[in-house]
Amino acid sequence: MNLKPLNNYIVALTEEHLLSQAYTGDVSIAQCQVTSIEQDSRRVSEGCIFVALRGVHVDGADYIPKALAAGCRIIVTELPRPESASDEVVWLTVTDTAKAIAVLASVYYDRPERQLTIVGVTGTNGKTTTATLCYQLWSWLGMRAALFSTVCIRIGDKEYPATHTTPDALELHRVMRDMVDAGCRYLFMEVSSHALVQQRVYGLPFALALFTNLTRDHLDYHGTMQAYIAAKKLLFDHLTPDAYALVNADDRNGSVMVQNCAAHLHTYAMRSHADYMAQLLGQYVDGSTLLLDNEEVEIKLVGSYNAYNVTAVYGVARLLLPDLDKSLILRGISSLEHVNGRFDLLASPRGYHVVVDYAHTPDALENLLKTVSELNASQVYVVVGAGGDRDMGKRPEMGRIAYNMCDHLYLTSDNPRSEDPQTIIDQMLEGIPQAERDEVYTNVSRRQAITDACAAAQRGDLVVIAGKGHETYQEIEGVRHHFDDKEVVREIFAEEEHA
Repeated sequence: MNLKPLNNYIVALTEEHLLSQAYTGDVSIAQCQVTSIEQDSRRVSEGCIFVALRGVHVDGADYIPKALAAGCRIIVTELPRPESASDEVVWLTVTDTAKAIAVLASVYYDRPERQLTIVGVTGTNGKTTTATLCYQLWSWLGMRAALFSTVCIRIGDKEYPATHTTPDALELHRVMRDMVDAGCRYLFMEVSSHALVQQRVYGLPFALALFTNLTRDHLDYHGTMQAYIAAKKLLFDHLTPDAYALVNADDRNGSVMVQNCAAHLHTYAMRSHADYMAQLLGQYVDGSTLLLDNEEVEIKLVGSYNAYNVTAVYGVARLLLPDLDKSLILRGISSLEHVNGRFDLLASPRGYHVVVDYAHTPDALENLLKTVSELNASQVYVVVGAGGDRDMGKRPEMGRIAYNMCDHLYLTSDNPRSEDPQTIIDQMLEGIPQAERDEVYTNVSRRQAITDACAAAQRGDLVVIAGKGHETYQEIEGVRHHFDDKEVVREIFAEEEHA
């Protein structure tokens, strides 16, 4: 328990210009010790600060009476103090509860962000791989590093499950405290557009912000591409003059990200002139050869998109570790392993291969299938779906891309959530010419679609299972059922061995 007087929190909110009114009544703020910070009224107790967080779907202000009834006597809200409020309740009115909870969490956990060199990675695709490869490289170099990613949280050599790409501010600071206490001094984190808009990373002193690329995604949340771009740009808008901004010069939105950015600007690319450049010399099923910063290097990753990711990681290392020998960084780059759920390659006893990948946007799917097309498989089978309760506009586009870039297409369920999976499949079919839709296999059962695609594949063929990657569940009608694409494939392989 990190007991601190209430006055510490009030001062922090004041310094951030977030506190518009403070009513302390009969409470001695010097003697009042804060026991916890809570945003869930079910967890409050005497001594805690309840932040009535104004969320996307729920307004925490509606739960203030419940928090008071549970014994809470310190309220942080955007609402003015009601005349009926007890003099025994501290009422702090702030301009933005999302920013306020980040500040309060930072104070409660003893400012862990100030003891870390933080690298934030944003973009549509490549965030997980790039952040994870940075973590791998720093670990290979013998440096104690930590990671926040869609796949997992890593603190040194220990791994923990991740529930969000970027946790909420309370969880974020709690885990950062654990990272600092474990001896970590570098933190690599994916920063989602949702997290940026919702101020989950407010106040974090990013030493470097990295932009990978930007294509259509999350329009169900942001509404327009302009709003989505603006959300990503927030990471760069708040960089300080002593920080670095590293952007993909081959993406037209790279220059947009750094408009009016105060940080030192750097670029990486494969087609444009940039500070850090790479060229893909050759690729194979299990790796690639790159010309990276005019040095030839073998890597264990496949595809031009991974060449971009590796080049970005190299740029991060050169910027944050300027005294390190270039050849040492390149040796570390050669050691990097693929990330769980990203181009996971499995070999069938019958002589075909299966690739399991998280590609769930049109651009990611196109990049994946472009890479697959360069591996000279005899026939390419693609199993893919689209998530429910998400951007419907991308579904026909994904159907079109998949159909045009494979020999045999199997449309199936992803995470249908509250939607009818057949309706999602039908919307994906809209991207395929009417006369050719009969050639497409459809089945709402993802397990059956995978099974049928593998059964049809022959020696030398490649089966691509896209959309879920590292996920070990399938969400149907609000319930998560255990489902792991790789696990299903391994079961199929086991049956093939005994056939």
